[in-house]
Amino acid sequence: MYDVVALGELLIDFAPQGVNESGYPILAANPGGAPGNFLAALNKYGCSTAMIGKVGDDMFGRLLIGTLREAGIETNGIIVDPDQFTTLAFVSLDASGNRDFSFARKPGADTCLKPEEVNESLITGAKVFHFGTLSLTDEPAASATRKAIELAKASGVLISLDPNLRRPLWRDEKEAKAAMEWSLRQADIVKISDEEIDFLWGLSPEDGARKLLNELGVSLVYVTLGPKGCYAATASHHITINSPSGIQVIDTTGAGDIFGGSAMSQFLQLKKSPSDLSEEELTQIVRFACTAASLSTQKHGGITSVPDKKAVERKLLEK
Repeated sequence: MYDVVALGELLIDFAPQGVNESGYPILAANPGGAPGNFLAALNKYGCSTAMIGKVGDDMFGRLLIGTLREAGIETNGIIVDPDQFTTLAFVSLDASGNRDFSFARKPGADTCLKPEEVNESLITGAKVFHFGTLSLTDEPAASATRKAIELAKASGVLISLDPNLRRPLWRDEKEAKAAMEWSLRQADIVKISDEEIDFLWGLSPEDGARKLLNELGVSLVYVTLGPKGCYAATASHHITINSPSGIQVIDTTGAGDIFGGSAMSQFLQLKKSPSDLSEEELTQIVRFACTAASLSTQKHGGITSVPDKKAVERKLLEK
């Protein structure tokens, strides 16, 4: 049994590392994909994890599988497809480290995962199943994702979601909103950004969290607020935690995923249901996750930027 099993995209993020003598960007290949980043944080903080997905039978697919294994993530749920190329994402950064994406995914291997290729035993034996909406943009991966969710629900597995809106990967905004709302109705625990709440409903983080709790059946909501921190809520408690100060941001790629994985690691250690969390426990979870995510922005990439637990704990002790 694994603590958390995730399904979704694995890809290479090409992030700028300066320019050459002609002024063209020099790009570094960073292993990533939101579910992989999420699992890497969980492993870093003491949880067992496994990944379900598909990569190409190419240098980048092999790099991704090797990186996941090095991070301690089980990879026997990952299919290697000789007929598809591993998905690539090209990232541009502004002066604050904020990102813009261009994708080579027409199709990418991650969109070609078939329902019959989903490793069912990984899901039915997990404590938590995690997914994002990018596996719903195209078939057959969309059907594979729905099958995995049905398996998790039938097995009583807690379901975690990060909507992870990437507008260029959807045919139109209406389709993106429908898929995101459907996904949110499946989830027990949701990590969502303030920008995604505004995109869906035009609401504030607080009102968006209330909608998720009261109308969509979610039990625990984390609304990330970028550099401002996080608003978190259950039916009984709500808190706002600021991000730590003194962070020199280089690259925010994967920070939201690392927040989600870090928060999940702390939640699982409590061995409680979301509705049973005290305000103090919720505060501890979110402070740890905000700190881990903030520290991750001091490095490039996602999977490889998760900070050590001791570094997080030292930062938490600062006043």
